[in-house]
Amino acid sequence: MDSIGEALREFMARGPGKAVHDKINQLMNHELVQELKSKHSQLTDSTIRANLNRINECITDRSNCEKCINVEGCPNLLQGHFTELDVDEQGNINERKSPCALWRRKTNQDSIEKRIRTFHVDKTVLTNGYNIEEMLRLDTARSKSVFQIVEYIARTKKEGRQQKGLYLSGDLGTGKTYLMGYLINELAKQGLTGIMVYLPDFCEDLKSLFQEPAKLTETVELLKKADLLVLDDLGAENLNPWFRDHVLGAILNYRMNRLPTFYTSNFDLDDLEDHLCFTNKEGYDENKGKRIMERIRHYTDQIRVNGFNKRYSK
Repeated sequence: MDSIGEALREFMARGPGKAVHDKINQLMNHELVQELKSKHSQLTDSTIRANLNRINECITDRSNCEKCINVEGCPNLLQGHFTELDVDEQGNINERKSPCALWRRKTNQDSIEKRIRTFHVDKTVLTNGYNIEEMLRLDTARSKSVFQIVEYIARTKKEGRQQKGLYLSGDLGTGKTYLMGYLINELAKQGLTGIMVYLPDFCEDLKSLFQEPAKLTETVELLKKADLLVLDDLGAENLNPWFRDHVLGAILNYRMNRLPTFYTSNFDLDDLEDHLCFTNKEGYDENKGKRIMERIRHYTDQIRVNGFNKRYSK
């Protein structure tokens, strides 16, 4: 029995030692180590042996990165980062943590989203992963409007923020909101702030702020002063004189000749004017409707978005 026990103890002592030895040999002969040695003649084997933990972490990080599909699932010690090794003139190995491509993409998107506020707009509109080729492939009928949007973005990137905005009109479901989401995303990458508002719900929401004048004023001021303002689905709101004259009018009056405002609507400009002239409370008031239209018509370029209803095709 004693001889068997001794044999087991000897096996256990030898087993791990051999595993460690094999691991050391594996690391010493790894392509990463060979690459470091070929680039840095001052690097010695003793220095490499003293830094095997760092080398192993670097190799493991690289392997993890090759299989990684998102930052949230990153198994590396520092999430979204991988280990890189540098060798100084004295032959010392130093490590640094570098952000991976997925991490850079995520932080870039996070910074964009911080510059964009939404009111009653589905945030997926801003995180769709826009692709121009896909926009054109999905519906060739809207090609012209896509190119016009792209042209506006390019002009803004070259010349800076424009004074005039865009007015997108078209039938239901042709992708007007989607195109505006693309536009505001691209321009937020240039450091511009933006607000995107779904007007029908926003108009109803403001009524609840009658008893909170400070909050109402703060909200209106936000819309007045954003670098980019998108008013989505103009014409679908339940229009009342207060919203038209004291909210929408005040916002557009401040922004004209200063800041670009963008619109989506199922109405062309003439039909929108008819809509803005009429409220259930006051009936038809041509002057008040025309006053708002003056601030829309002359401070936007009009784009017609053609195509089929994408909502029916899902």
